[in-house]
Amino acid sequence: MTMKTTCCMALLLFTAGMLQAAPPESFGARVEEVRKAAGVPGLGVAIVESGEVTLARGYGVKKLGTRDPIDADTIFPTGSTGKAFTVAALAVLVDAKRIAWDDPVIDHMPWFRMYDPWVTREITIRDLLVHRTGLPLGAGDLMFVPRTNRSRRDSVEAVRHLRPATSFRSAYAYDNVLYMAAGQLIEDVTGRTWETFVKEEILEPAGMDNSVTDDEDRFATANRAYPHARVNGVFRGTGDQQLLDERDGLGRNAAPAGGIASSANDMARWMQIQLGRGELPDGDGRLFSEAAWEEMWKPVVLMEPRQWPGDLAPLVPNFSTYALGWDVEDYAGAKLVRHDGAVFGFLTTVVLIPAKDVGIFVVVNSEDGEVVLGLATELVDHYLGLPHTDWTERFARFRRERATKALEDFEADTAEPANVGPSLSLADYAGDYADPWYGPISIQLEDGTLRIDFRQSPGMTGDLEHWQYDTFRTSWDDDTIEPAYVTFALDAEAEVARITMKAVSPLADFSYDYHDLEFTPVEASSAADRP
Repeated sequence: MTMKTTCCMALLLFTAGMLQAAPPESFGARVEEVRKAAGVPGLGVAIVESGEVTLARGYGVKKLGTRDPIDADTIFPTGSTGKAFTVAALAVLVDAKRIAWDDPVIDHMPWFRMYDPWVTREITIRDLLVHRTGLPLGAGDLMFVPRTNRSRRDSVEAVRHLRPATSFRSAYAYDNVLYMAAGQLIEDVTGRTWETFVKEEILEPAGMDNSVTDDEDRFATANRAYPHARVNGVFRGTGDQQLLDERDGLGRNAAPAGGIASSANDMARWMQIQLGRGELPDGDGRLFSEAAWEEMWKPVVLMEPRQWPGDLAPLVPNFSTYALGWDVEDYAGAKLVRHDGAVFGFLTTVVLIPAKDVGIFVVVNSEDGEVVLGLATELVDHYLGLPHTDWTERFARFRRERATKALEDFEADTAEPANVGPSLSLADYAGDYADPWYGPISIQLEDGTLRIDFRQSPGMTGDLEHWQYDTFRTSWDDDTIEPAYVTFALDAEAEVARITMKAVSPLADFSYDYHDLEFTPVEASSAADRP
């Protein structure tokens, strides 16, 4: 065999490998098939391979009832995938030697407090980012879900009242409030809000020209997707696709935990930067140092791998860890660096395959997770050279079976409430109450009906309908808010001593952390001073 023949064959083999690695030729048709089958209004997809963008486009429409198409520049809220942007913003400050990952938080925010004084002294910036502080799952999320009038500083100050569920650094439990604290730290260090700093130091240098960090800019962007969810069934996640109020879902105080809105084109650039170890596309310099990049992807906390059932079992990883704003786990022998995101009405995933130098981004303007996870997994299989599996159908079947089981449990739990109570006249339940971390609520008797008002969550008002004993059930004026049981505990004088709550739906999002609330009566003299 001649040298020329050898070179030609090598070139053919290399070219064949490149063609095999490219997105499947039928992928666009596959997306449309899946989208229509699931009833999803629209989605965006981006794929990066070896530093090049091989796909960035939109499918479907921005809003049900319109023909306004999604394109590669349509922005979507991307939820918790934005945590990596907050980490990148901190990395810029680390590179500038203004902070260090293991600095105590109180070195930069002397006013910051956790529930335990020892933890307050010991908690570091790294701890804020890896979900190991001992807080329970989703702790404090009702400070920004479904909406809020609280400032970020006020919300972070309330963290001192959140009781831990485990000891410090002993276990993983996902939270958002400490990413709020990380965002506030950026402001305290730089004098610029998280929104401004991330825009000026991350999005603009990265060339992410369509992406925004605040709602004002998002709502001013005509080319944006609108939120949808199934909210007209027995509980959220069942029924038909409905258009939601786009101003709900994530209070702006919580933006550092997931407040980026971005497009397929922009997220392609973000994946290029991540896979490029901080280098900007087209050789235009660096966004952050390689040392900072290594810290971002370095596993810190072990997580319990999610145990997918049945025909989803092949997705169960052998190891699952959390780094700085990223999940790091294995699949089919490959390491994946990934993160999912959820804002009411939108779901997102970013999956990076370092060994293949491939990045995948999928976002939908609905809450149909089988489309996001299914398509992303099918693409991962493609780039790993695995046989095609209809993961979207497997996820859809899992979701249907889960909803069916939840409905059965719901019907069993609610079938026959005890015909007992209430113990007091309705007027005796009325009053002003407060929880240490959430703040004030008001319960008033209006035209013979108890009304509840979460006073720091605008529009979170509704009727309390007697359920059994001294437990009532919320009937929110906004029926997209998760219903809850409200239980009054009485003292020896038959007066309300405290109020506890829990979600009615077995499928309620963990951000409705009603179970962490404990309201107690507010004295009349202090109630008048509350907002």
